[in-house]
Amino acid sequence: MPNDLRFQPVPAAPVSRRGVLRGLAATTVLTGCGAVDSLRAPATGSGPGQAALLLPLSGQSAALGERLQQAVRLGGGPGIGIDIFDSGSTPEAAAAAAQTAVAGGARMIVGPVFGAQAGAVARAVGARVPVVTLSNDASLAGRGLFVFGVTPAHSAQAVMALAAQRNLRDIAIVVPPGPFGEQSVAAVRGVAPALGIALRAPLVRGDAGGLVDALSAGGKGLPQAVYLPAADASLRPFASALQGRGVQLIGSTQWAALDLEQDRAFRDAWFAAPDPLRFAPFRDAYEEATGAPGGIVTGLAYDGTELLRVLGQRGEQTRAGLLREDGFSGVLGPYRFLKSGLCQRGLAVLKVGAGDFSLIGATSV
Repeated sequence: MPNDLRFQPVPAAPVSRRGVLRGLAATTVLTGCGAVDSLRAPATGSGPGQAALLLPLSGQSAALGERLQQAVRLGGGPGIGIDIFDSGSTPEAAAAAAQTAVAGGARMIVGPVFGAQAGAVARAVGARVPVVTLSNDASLAGRGLFVFGVTPAHSAQAVMALAAQRNLRDIAIVVPPGPFGEQSVAAVRGVAPALGIALRAPLVRGDAGGLVDALSAGGKGLPQAVYLPAADASLRPFASALQGRGVQLIGSTQWAALDLEQDRAFRDAWFAAPDPLRFAPFRDAYEEATGAPGGIVTGLAYDGTELLRVLGQRGEQTRAGLLREDGFSGVLGPYRFLKSGLCQRGLAVLKVGAGDFSLIGATSV
């Protein structure tokens, strides 16, 4: 895999959805991160801090910001030199918050969530202050801006490596119109050649009408596998159209939020997901604290806070600190930042069973 990303097959072991997505009982310590405790989080960003979190605590995304702030409060403990600033809902608000944070002593910023705000923040503070955005828009990376979100490339690397290991070389990808579909196609094209995968011409469509004929065009017949990265309204119709045709269905981390194990069309399908043994303790702790299940975006906020805490303890809240060769470990799995500003991630690959899932492989960094 590119940049030394390694695939590790693991023996399949069925577990329930609760086992995969909730798993271990919540404890006072989460795998690969700090104690579950309260984090000092003044929403106004008052007081000096060594680092800053930018969360949307007002405006149209305030509900999301509150969820992220609750995740942040689970880790690190009080008095760790991290202040929270309200990034609002516009690029201008986020840039102003970042400037205030830097004026107060912040040497590194985690956030904001949204791509348009991330670019504005990076321009406002300059390359002297590394910015680790929670966005998954890989095009933002560079010039002091690091992309921390789970990108289409992360999913593609995990599931395509498993496909190659299982000798599935003839693969098609079906995506919806729009940026996510374009990024997913680019991600698969980026990893397929090194894995010996022959990727068919991508299909861009929003409904399942004529899907089988389109996949069989040119007299090739159906491919060995079809990658369906988008978990939108088209996913179940696509899966139903391919059911019983001997095609391996493959999905991205977007599938992790869906209840697929009761739908026969997804039986034996694979999808990328956070390692359940790392993620389940966080999910349980978050639900115990808030009454709502934790998801990937809340896990990102938690991991971003832990990143700041670890680097702060080492006195390495710098670009060089982010680029440490051995990387980091979080509730979403292992990760490592690259000089390009991208983040390399290890993910699990799960197989859908009859009312359960199996962990069948994983990538590591």
